[in-house]
Amino acid sequence: MCSPRIYTSHQEKKQHIQNSVPTLVSLPSLSFYFLMEKALVLIVGAGPSGLATAACLGQLSIPYVIIEREDCTASLWRKHTYDRLKLHLAKEFCEMPHMPYPEDTPTYIPKIQFLRYMDDYVEHFNICPKFNSSVESCLYDDVQKYWVVTTHDQVNGMVSKYAARFLVVASGENSAGNIPSIPGLEDFSGHVIHSSSFRSADSYAAQRVLVVGCGNSGMEIAYDLSSHGANTSIVIRSPLHVMTKELIHMGMKLASWSLPVKFVDFILVVLAYLWFGNLSKYGIVRPNKGPLLLKANTGRSAVIDVGTVELIKKGDIKVFGTISCIKGNVVEFDDGKESYFDAIVFATGYTSTANNWLKNGEDMMNKEGMPKKDFPNHWKGSNGLYCVGFARRGLSGIAHDAKNVANDVKAFLDLMAPF
Repeated sequence: MCSPRIYTSHQEKKQHIQNSVPTLVSLPSLSFYFLMEKALVLIVGAGPSGLATAACLGQLSIPYVIIEREDCTASLWRKHTYDRLKLHLAKEFCEMPHMPYPEDTPTYIPKIQFLRYMDDYVEHFNICPKFNSSVESCLYDDVQKYWVVTTHDQVNGMVSKYAARFLVVASGENSAGNIPSIPGLEDFSGHVIHSSSFRSADSYAAQRVLVVGCGNSGMEIAYDLSSHGANTSIVIRSPLHVMTKELIHMGMKLASWSLPVKFVDFILVVLAYLWFGNLSKYGIVRPNKGPLLLKANTGRSAVIDVGTVELIKKGDIKVFGTISCIKGNVVEFDDGKESYFDAIVFATGYTSTANNWLKNGEDMMNKEGMPKKDFPNHWKGSNGLYCVGFARRGLSGIAHDAKNVANDVKAFLDLMAPF
């Protein structure tokens, strides 16, 4: 367990800082200090990506500092996911590095049980993030050959600076909820939220609710709303694959046996058609690419059906196309249809915020804050810069990245003098 140092006086705190910090720049005109602390590896983010990286570095006895803007680990899972969430893939494809799930863990892990596993992971590897530390900027110093990372403590207002030989961007591809720009949305008088703020459907009973987005979150939230008495509609704008969890599990098993992906996809599509029937008449059109190939090429996952398709077939959940505009509480669609709604839930995904603070990562990240290179070569930039958790391959992708980063740092240290 990591406990913060407690000082009995300001003088004691000042003396400790002077004795322990490599560089201390005093600003006489201000009442605080900028601290330049050395960090061999600095990890930005204490979600699954950052924790996995910390564990892998720890296994190789490589020191690191991990900083987190929130007040807890795995904040996206704790604070921004709905209550009924389960991991959509079987546990065998969702393990963190160097620590299997307990034997009695169910195949598809509920949110609360996954968070318990994350807490055990942090304790097992003695990971001690610096919480409430928001990264303001990361700049590479070409002369000194290290990253200068400026952070802001959101509790006491203190600004700190780190000199890091290696920098790991582990803030994730899901840093901020994305709500698209729709004409008239600002004048909608009902309740508008992003799916990251949705917890349960209890408060929406008897309301007319529109879910925008047809990924796993959107389809599952729509099911939850309809099951709790809401008059539910969903916007489906793009082709999508609908699968059962058993089909996806089978497909991943077959792919792991080195069967051709196109062949596995063919089997999955045929079996899904036999199970669900022709869904195009309900507004659900299948993409041209198979589910596994589509995931590999674009990061778009197949929807794991939790019962939503049956409710759509029965008419309990209505399907609409693209929204053209909103007028008051009335939503108009491109095909001329319109309908009144009390609330809109945007399950329209997330965006990366890495480019907000990473100032010298152009060779690794594109304008959207995502890797320029495709998997499996996406995780490494220049000057000791890495990213973990940006491959759109879930927890298995995170484990892959974290191991690569730790091994690469170890190989460098074995060749070079210590920082």
